[in-house]
Amino acid sequence: MLAAAGVAFEVLPARIDEEALSAALLAEGADALRLADALAELKAVSVSARMPGRLVLSADTVGALDGGGWLSKPGTREGLAAQLRLLRGRRHRLVSAAVLARDGRALWRHAGVATLSVRRFSEAWLAAHVAAVPEAVLGSVGGYHVEGLGVQLFEAIAGDLWTVRGLPLLAVLAQLRAMGEMAE
Repeated sequence: MLAAAGVAFEVLPARIDEEALSAALLAEGADALRLADALAELKAVSVSARMPGRLVLSADTVGALDGGGWLSKPGTREGLAAQLRLLRGRRHRLVSAAVLARDGRALWRHAGVATLSVRRFSEAWLAAHVAAVPEAVLGSVGGYHVEGLGVQLFEAIAGDLWTVRGLPLLAVLAQLRAMGEMAE
């Protein structure tokens, strides 16, 4: 998304234990917003501490089912089918948080929220869909990419599609311009 928007960047791994932080926050009763924000902040602060003077952007997306429960990255096609069955005919929220940090300190944060309504679909359609989607979908929260075949899962999406894709891009671009990192 950043490359398509003309933003130069370098990808650096955060090397953090996301599962441990997530488990701790969930044990404390954190909601999707708190969880996504904390994960994005930990990644941004961690990388920026290793890169003195550099501005670091990190983002994280968390999915929460209406009525309780969390979405995951399915990992396998069997896991994908199970998760999509769980979503069938239900609504869920995606929270995509972004944090900008420098020198080990968070400078700015923003979270976008989108509400997605999954349509009812047949088992035959589900089997064909699971077989047809690219492998990359298995590593995505919810198990879909709305910019691809995943758009067929939905009857309605309320919110910013950039948020659904994992980064509240418009807010990030506005902040980069406000900070003088991009031309006004």
